Amino acid sequence: MDSPTNELQQLQAQIANLKSELSDYQSQVSELKKQKLQLQQTLKLTEEKLHATLDGTGLCLWEQDIPSGILTMYNQEWGALLGYTLEERPAHIDSWKSHLHPDDKDWVIKAFYDHVEGKENVYRAVHRMLHKDGSVSWVSDRGRIIEFTENGQPKRIMGTHTDITQEKRYEQELARLAHYDPLTNLLNRNALKSHYQKNFKHPQAKGALIFIDLDGFKGINDKAGHRIGDLLLIHVANTISQTAKNLLGAGQHAIARIGGDEFVILTTVHQAEILTPFANTLLQQFNHPTTIEQHKAQIGLSIGVCAFSAPTAFSHAYEQADKAMYQVKQQGKHDVAFVSLL
Repeated sequence: MDSPTNELQQLQAQIANLKSELSDYQSQVSELKKQKLQLQQTLKLTEEKLHATLDGTGLCLWEQDIPSGILTMYNQEWGALLGYTLEERPAHIDSWKSHLHPDDKDWVIKAFYDHVEGKENVYRAVHRMLHKDGSVSWVSDRGRIIEFTENGQPKRIMGTHTDITQEKRYEQELARLAHYDPLTNLLNRNALKSHYQKNFKHPQAKGALIFIDLDGFKGINDKAGHRIGDLLLIHVANTISQTAKNLLGAGQHAIARIGGDEFVILTTVHQAEILTPFANTLLQQFNHPTTIEQHKAQIGLSIGVCAFSAPTAFSHAYEQADKAMYQVKQQGKHDVAFVSLL
């Protein structure tokens, strides 16, 4: 049997061991706290670098919990791309759906659920979304299921959401320049020819090609300068467009600027009783000088009209209207001549 002295010594030894173990444990906790702080700092720095990099590209990382529909946006606040705060639009799939462009909504949602349901290997869509200010934003979306439940049901999906609005606007502007005259915003020759081939291919199709050349434009352009000349061309284009809308009917015609001072109208109207008043009204519009920024500009219109029926080729109708216009030029200008291929 141990003496009280021995028991006390054993107890003191146990206490010393416990103190030592506690000291080691505290050291380990301190080291773990230090490592945790370092990891947090590293994570924060990494996230800052990631956000700075992604924000500069318009790329947004997102993750969705599929059962709840809750969205997590990793490098941008939810709704920021569309002008909303978190309070205005919660980060949820229903908010995303509600801001899809009406013309894209059905097929985009289908593409999303085709992947969620395993019909497609990846979700991918380039589509439009509605901004808070009413404008349209273009985005490129990609996503993939990254986690399933124990029952094999999709649980989480992660992807990227890229704002490509500027790229789309650039593409649209290039397309516009490929089909439209940049000064007057009328069609160019190629677009006019495409319009002809699309709208006058039916065997029973009839119409008219109206060729308009300005009289006296070169002298005004040389004397007053190209700026005044450009403004005059815009004025003529607007006058032709408005007169065509009033007398030929909206949607019944296409108008192009095909040269410096040459304009062409393609219309489904082929009746002389309509085309004659239209041409005469245009002529009357320029019977008197036009004032452009205090510059008085007197121009005339030499107009050639070719009425045609399918299958007349565009080049043939164009040539006949051009010849009719030159007859006007030779006979004194500022008038109209008709030719019929009906």
